[in-house]
Amino acid sequence: MADPSSYRPKPGEIPDSPGVYRFRDEHRRVIYVGKAKSLRQRLANYFQDLAGLHPRTRTMVTTAASVEWTVVSTEVEALQLEYSWIKEYDPRFNVKYRDDKSYPYLAVTMNEEFPRVQVMRGHKKKGVRYFGPYGHAWAIRDTVDLLLRVFPVRTCSAGVFKNAARTGRPCLLGYIGKCSAPCVDRVSAEEHRELAEEFCDFMAGRTGTHLRRLEQRMTEAAEDMEYERAARLRDDIGALRKAMEKSAVVLADATDADLIAVAEDELEAAVQIFHVRGGRVRGQRGWVTDKVEEITTGALVEHALQQLYGEETGDAVPREVLVPALPDPVEPVQEWLTGRRGSGVSLRIPQRGDKRALMETVQRNAQQALALHKTRRASDLTTRSRALEEIADALGLDSAPLRIECYDVSHLQGDDVVASMVVFEDGLARKSEYRRFQIKSFAGQDDVRSLHEVITRRFRRYLADKERTGEWTAGTGASGGTGVSDGVTDGVDGAPVGVPGEPSAHTLTEDDGRPKRFAYPPQLVVVDGGAPQVAAARRALDELGIDDIAVCGLAKRLEEVWLPDDDDPVVLPRTSEGLYLLQRVRDEAHRFAIGYQRVKRAKRFRSGPLDDVPGLGDTRKQALIKHFGSVKKLRSATIEQIREVPGIGRKTAEVIAAALAGAAPAAPAVNTATGEIMDDVEEPGKTPGSPGEPVSAGAPDDRRGLER
Repeated sequence: MADPSSYRPKPGEIPDSPGVYRFRDEHRRVIYVGKAKSLRQRLANYFQDLAGLHPRTRTMVTTAASVEWTVVSTEVEALQLEYSWIKEYDPRFNVKYRDDKSYPYLAVTMNEEFPRVQVMRGHKKKGVRYFGPYGHAWAIRDTVDLLLRVFPVRTCSAGVFKNAARTGRPCLLGYIGKCSAPCVDRVSAEEHRELAEEFCDFMAGRTGTHLRRLEQRMTEAAEDMEYERAARLRDDIGALRKAMEKSAVVLADATDADLIAVAEDELEAAVQIFHVRGGRVRGQRGWVTDKVEEITTGALVEHALQQLYGEETGDAVPREVLVPALPDPVEPVQEWLTGRRGSGVSLRIPQRGDKRALMETVQRNAQQALALHKTRRASDLTTRSRALEEIADALGLDSAPLRIECYDVSHLQGDDVVASMVVFEDGLARKSEYRRFQIKSFAGQDDVRSLHEVITRRFRRYLADKERTGEWTAGTGASGGTGVSDGVTDGVDGAPVGVPGEPSAHTLTEDDGRPKRFAYPPQLVVVDGGAPQVAAARRALDELGIDDIAVCGLAKRLEEVWLPDDDDPVVLPRTSEGLYLLQRVRDEAHRFAIGYQRVKRAKRFRSGPLDDVPGLGDTRKQALIKHFGSVKKLRSATIEQIREVPGIGRKTAEVIAAALAGAAPAAPAVNTATGEIMDDVEEPGKTPGSPGEPVSAGAPDDRRGLER
């Protein structure tokens, strides 16, 4: 725990002007970002008597080890910079929105030749019309299903669309009248785009025109005694009205507005937002946030506005934003919103009438969300706290292990040996901290030796960072390396990032402020295995001079916990929350390792002789295969013929010819159904046995049961 007076700026150093400030901890990680109209007055509030500070503010200033600031010209610039830094650094003590799920939108891809209606999540794309957000994806699909009777717009994927165009047969929706089937030229591109425009107009709230037009056409059909056509139009009108009933009119003047309400107590606050378009509630979303310091409702509203509109432009920012309390001062925020929209935005508190009544409804939703969150969180916190306490008691730890790291090794009969590291903080998975390793110091299958290498590399990086920051003195034997590159790759959920086996380009820079690779040590290291694996992990830590990190292993056979130098395992009760947490940690490490191993194996199976040519990238590989048709024909080509390919010079052509001459020709692929030898069917960069090609029985990819 740091003393704030140890890093308090000297009198007169802090400027009396607008700006943004950052608190950093001992690892140089940014833990809090704030803005101020006067930096001098604002920062002075943090360096008063600790007893007078809000409990969470007190925790923040005692966790911090330094403070720095950036002066800006206006409060609007301060608002923009604060938002950018919060998004970039993800500070630990800033307002956190726990409900960080990606809300689904109804999207119409007007940027395509044949616009498509679909459910979309995540970042918004240019040229796509969005409606929502919705609480559930099924609500979007129900609405779309009703509207496709009247506006039969394409909903299929690009693959389905191209296949239908190739075969000349539309999909099922085309046969039942819920798609105009532009894939088979039932309508032209212009006619289909007009349908998509009408769909967007209806979703935007301009419903009266379409209903009146359909009613007129229904009347004309009835007068002409075309009763079947009149009946279909009647059903279309009913479908539109049913879709309209899903979002009842709440504001009679077809208002476009967002209403934000906040329910709060001393520690937390729930934010609820209703999106009203054309007088109807078109979407709803909400978050729950920690109150890191003594913060006003207006400041919470300001954070919500930053979260809502920080990446929005144009019509995505409504003309009117109704809030329960105004930020102080309100002018910079209103100016910022106006800049995002490109025209005037009214930010105000509703006082009377329909808007006031609707705000009360939003407020009730916020209160219910906060109550529900507290009920769930109380149960969740109790369970996780009990699990951590049980682990501490069983392993004889001085305190609960708030950060747990688990390691597992995966391979397939000794090939593609990899390892994983997963991190749990406060009993919850911290996927941004997951890491993946290639085993580089030896070849073959040896789980014990692999674990020793991985843990050595992980904690060598940690000690190297401590030495760089002056927290560790060189010469202790801990930071000295063997000259072996770490070969660490980053990733979450098995997604490969960077080049496996090569050091990441993300370096540990002093002024970065982002979470570093191995900046924080765990209180507990868990390995997947028994006594030999635990002994290897303990030996790796001892060799580095680390003696303040506990180690244990969880063996799969009887789910028993092994400790270093103990002949007998610790057996936790089957109903123990601590055992359940260790199992989840171990299973997550196993899942992550298996995912990485499969990625590497698939990449190896897809590799071909051109992959071994140094300096030859994907673009020139594809150019070579496109020119010659196959690797077989390329192998028989002369250097002069290879030089005819654009981008290939004489030196590169000589390297390619030499590499292919030294590589053994690939065995022909065999069609296992007919026994036919598939001659000369090589694909770019692939060898027989690659996904998408026929393989003979017993191919390596069929050995899934042998991987661990």
